[in-house]
Amino acid sequence: MSTYLRVLGTEDMAEAPYTSSERLSRLTGFSAPQVRRDLACFGHFGRRGVGYPVKVLQSEIRSILGIDRDWKVCVVGVGNLGNALMRYAGFEERGFKVVAAFDASPAKVGLTVGGVKVEPVAGLSRRVREEGVQLAIISVPAEAAQEVLDQLVAGGVRAVLNFARRTLAAPEDVVISSVDLAVEIEYLSYALAGRGVR
Repeated sequence: MSTYLRVLGTEDMAEAPYTSSERLSRLTGFSAPQVRRDLACFGHFGRRGVGYPVKVLQSEIRSILGIDRDWKVCVVGVGNLGNALMRYAGFEERGFKVVAAFDASPAKVGLTVGGVKVEPVAGLSRRVREEGVQLAIISVPAEAAQEVLDQLVAGGVRAVLNFARRTLAAPEDVVISSVDLAVEIEYLSYALAGRGVR
């Protein structure tokens, strides 16, 4: 759905009142039947012979993805990756507002990154509760990640994007999405090796 929303927002679609599954297929690389099946999972958005109304479809997909509202986000770990994530304008464009940042390093505490002052990780649970943070990004060393997650959960956070290279244990009502950049690169090397690239 994120891919569909991205292509619906491109210049190609800006002036078109309607689009078709065939056009979405060309822009996404998915087959036209797959586009129709994907969209049909969430409701009836188009009309046979007419297509999908672009503005309505954009609005519906935003609602499905939960980005028809603003979300408060915190970043824990303001090293190179955390710093880059805090400066990434794409978050706010999609309704994800970084409202707090935390780090264990005294050298980083007090700095302002992307308009947000870095706070000590020691006050994490209390501060995320005070700020009403709903989503968190963990970009700390692996050995610190579980303790950070526990503090986030204690502060009421229920959704976490984890960049630490370890599996984290959380209550069932907490959603964790883990990204290991080394694994992603390994996938690419696997794809190249499978094509005989040396």
